[in-house]
Amino acid sequence: MDLQLKNKNALVTGSTKGIGYAIAQVLAQEGANVIVNGRSEESTQAAAKSIGNNARGIAADVSTPLGCNDLLEKSGQIDILVNNAGIFEPKEFSEIPDEDWERFYQINVMSGVRLTRAVLPQMLERNWGRVLFVSSESGVQIPAEMIHYGMTKAANISLVNGIARLTKGTHVTVNAILPGPTASEGVSEFVGHLAKEASQSKEEFENDFFEHARPTSLIQRFAEVEEVANTTAYYCSPLSSATNGAAIRVDGGIILET
Repeated sequence: MDLQLKNKNALVTGSTKGIGYAIAQVLAQEGANVIVNGRSEESTQAAAKSIGNNARGIAADVSTPLGCNDLLEKSGQIDILVNNAGIFEPKEFSEIPDEDWERFYQINVMSGVRLTRAVLPQMLERNWGRVLFVSSESGVQIPAEMIHYGMTKAANISLVNGIARLTKGTHVTVNAILPGPTASEGVSEFVGHLAKEASQSKEEFENDFFEHARPTSLIQRFAEVEEVANTTAYYCSPLSSATNGAAIRVDGGIILET
């Protein structure tokens, strides 16, 4: 399927690895002019080179206003914005300090707020654009083991609900992608560490995780980053024009509501 993305300028934050890298890769393969973003100059340029297809890298810390401004100045016109930058960390609620709440909020929420606030008026003026927030099923079913993370992902969904109202009657859309547990590098490393602590193989730990921690999953496995990226790429395209203000699930059936 041709996603009609040739010559569209796409910025994907947090795209040096994991879901963000996979999204950037698919968009580049579909002909978009992709901007890869990460905090490290070395990793950002390496990711852009690996993706190829004229992808370019811009290193910037999107958790700060200065970093967002620098990224925007160097990016030029943006037709597609994928707010993917984010962090997660399981931690007992009673042990999460104020500093962690603020750090998660700045990275997972405010990075997308700042970038969207800057590019949306231009999209509306051109009467075309796509804004995607990579949220999570954890924004709907808040996980007890990382409530601060779930809070930020719920905020992403709320932002989409509100910002999409500003696009009424235009060809600009704003949507949220809700991945379930996904085998990104960070998650795979974390799972490997926990499996080792529990004296289990990764396969044994995964089976135990979905049986006890995520029993509502219908696929009973971690999604691949490419599965999330393929769905995201479609909603970045002109073909998805009738979907706006939506929370799009790529969660493996974890969320109970239909």
